[in-house]
Amino acid sequence: MSHRFHPTVLREYDIRGIIGETLGVDDARAIGRSFATLLRQAGGRRVAVGYDGRVSSPTLEHALVEGLTASGCDVVRIGMGPTPMLYYAEASAADVDGGIQITGSHNPANYNGFKMVFQGRPFFGQDIQALGRMAAEGAWLDGNGTTETREVLDEYVNRMLEGLAGIDVASLASLRVGWDSGNGASGPALEKLAARLPGEHHLLYTEVDGNFPNHHPDPTVEENLADLKALVAEKQLDFGIAFDGDGDRIGAIDGEGRVIWGDQLLMIYAEDLLKMQPGSTIIADVKASRALYDQVAAQGGKPVMWKTGHSLIKSKMKETGSPLAGEMSGHIFFAHQYYGFDDALYAGVRLIAASARLGKSVTELRGAMPAMINTPELRFQVDESRKFAAIDEVKARLSGGTADVDSTDGVRVTNDDGWWLLRASNTQDVLVARAESDSEEGLARLVAQIDEQLELSGLERGPQAGH
Repeated sequence: MSHRFHPTVLREYDIRGIIGETLGVDDARAIGRSFATLLRQAGGRRVAVGYDGRVSSPTLEHALVEGLTASGCDVVRIGMGPTPMLYYAEASAADVDGGIQITGSHNPANYNGFKMVFQGRPFFGQDIQALGRMAAEGAWLDGNGTTETREVLDEYVNRMLEGLAGIDVASLASLRVGWDSGNGASGPALEKLAARLPGEHHLLYTEVDGNFPNHHPDPTVEENLADLKALVAEKQLDFGIAFDGDGDRIGAIDGEGRVIWGDQLLMIYAEDLLKMQPGSTIIADVKASRALYDQVAAQGGKPVMWKTGHSLIKSKMKETGSPLAGEMSGHIFFAHQYYGFDDALYAGVRLIAASARLGKSVTELRGAMPAMINTPELRFQVDESRKFAAIDEVKARLSGGTADVDSTDGVRVTNDDGWWLLRASNTQDVLVARAESDSEEGLARLVAQIDEQLELSGLERGPQAGH
């Protein structure tokens, strides 16, 4: 007995594929067997399993549980819910050694996948490759694990409400917030949470529907925030919050309908946190605005620029003891008064708390930010065999010159006009570019530098590639 995965599904941060084409029940069963074997070899025994609202998720969950128990792990089934609820079940229960969430995240409805936690740390990169090798060899332990069902939703909602600890809840009675669950897995949790939050809350699309009939559940794409903007404008709400399909990424708009991007949210959270824990290390990814790094430093914090990818950021947080981190993609990680994983619902609670503690509305906080001019994230197809090589060529050309080059993740070049970034996606055959300046002319010069480097490597910014 052995199993070979389709070559495209074992990704850097998770396992992901197209149902019926590159991913199916046999893959789920093999993932269960390999994960259980690795966990038992490391001295673990019990795995929490959850799943999102996609049509294919219950079938994959059934096969995954079969695989886990066949290799001797006991399974705690927590049912349908957002990915952070699975992370919570793994982090908060003393008897649970690992966790697997079946989720297609923000991908189209016909995708699905697996996000994993292993003895309290993210399971990614080499771990996922090891899982694939073990399946190919069929080097699985045999066993006869048990299954139990555990209700964690109410406990999870109670824990999120602790994000308002120390705040005079009466002062939030006039708060008015809009929320958009995008028909994703966070809907039921959001309904319970909003019912217990102070103030008035208006909810969109909390009914879980794996076909996403209203809009695609990716809050980092501005067009997906159109319904939330309309709600905030019509009801004159203070701000609005949106979630991706599995509830680990947050999107937000202020009371004037301006998007608050991932790095801008992190600026708000950082200002709040540094008042409570002066001198803290705050981590952001290489796509984040210079304004964020400057602000953290100005407020006495230690800004750290790190690689893009939720698993990489979580690992760096553990290494540095950082209480707060975030990515442009809307993954926000709180280790301060929480567990260090990315939870968009908890981030929503913490936005309410930050605004209250700082004594400013979310609209005021957004309005006070420096007006930087950014390109959107420019993503374009580059052959898998060329994408990393091209980045190495750019690094080689710029090394030894006068440019300020940061090679933490790809190439980030800072000069008088601002900065530009070129990096290879870890999950697709795509190069990602981004630039930021304080003037349109400066931005044009930065983009011209990106194009020049691409041309020197025989490439060009082609049509935009999707996520």
